[in-house]
Amino acid sequence: MTHILVSWIVTTLAILVVTHLIPGVHVRSLGTAIVAAAILGILNALVRPILVILTLPLTILTLGLFLFVINALMFQLAGALVPGFHVDSFWSALLGSVIVSIISYIVLSLRI
Repeated sequence: MTHILVSWIVTTLAILVVTHLIPGVHVRSLGTAIVAAAILGILNALVRPILVILTLPLTILTLGLFLFVINALMFQLAGALVPGFHVDSFWSALLGSVIVSIISYIVLSLRI
């Protein structure tokens, strides 16, 4: 339970960082970022595995690079589902999802 809470907080902070780095990602408030992180976590837990399995041949063909597209789609879908969280384009979603992933990986790997 603690890992989920820490991951949620880290993702929330990463989304807030992304809004300052990527001009195409907009978050209305801290509360919106918290909800967006929760929705993103739920999408990554439920929808992403299905998409990974369905697109496995394409993922193998692109040597795993298609996983970036799936991550961007999850980020963009979260932007469509959460009022106050808006992603302008696929490229904004791609850069935003990469930055959120990098920040989350670094912070969560530092935690012992």
